Amino acid sequence: MDTNLILQNIAKHIQLTPDEQAHFVAMLKPKTVKRKEMLLQEGEVCRHSTFVTQGCLRSYNLDKNGLEHVLAFAPPGWWIADMYSFIAQKPGTLYIEAMEPTEVLLLSKEDQERLYADIPKFERFFRIIIENSLVSNQQRLLDKLSLPAEERYRKFCKKYPSLVNCLPRKQIASYIGVTPEFFSKMVKGMSRG
Repeated sequence: MDTNLILQNIAKHIQLTPDEQAHFVAMLKPKTVKRKEMLLQEGEVCRHSTFVTQGCLRSYNLDKNGLEHVLAFAPPGWWIADMYSFIAQKPGTLYIEAMEPTEVLLLSKEDQERLYADIPKFERFFRIIIENSLVSNQQRLLDKLSLPAEERYRKFCKKYPSLVNCLPRKQIASYIGVTPEFFSKMVKGMSRG
């Protein structure tokens, strides 16, 4: 199990001693996820925070017409979960699916709570992660309400530079809230301009 990426992610916000690192790493469960495999489905309780070490996950929900609405992508170095379900431990509304073969590290809700008691600075780490997620989601909602699609696409490219050229256009269109047909015309127009 390669834990370098997750330890680098944590080191951006808190400093761990070698013993604390070992204690944390012992709680992680590695998992390989096949392309199109679901890590979570609507109606299930989200029991893990998931950290991507290789590959890419996406979270989405389905509306009453069966249309997908992509909420987030998680390339290497990103965390992902159905936050409502994870925190409340109630059935969630999101699907989390592998976009390609993906390697993840899972941290259970119970182990995360244990970490808070054993190494209190992890409360700070996860507070920062959750705050950043809240700010990002609020900004995305405001962008969707007030920015044209072209600007939302530019923001997507800035947020996920490693994914711009490898994700299916249909997924990017869903993330920025436009149809695939509109997205294709928009990108064509942007490249001419």
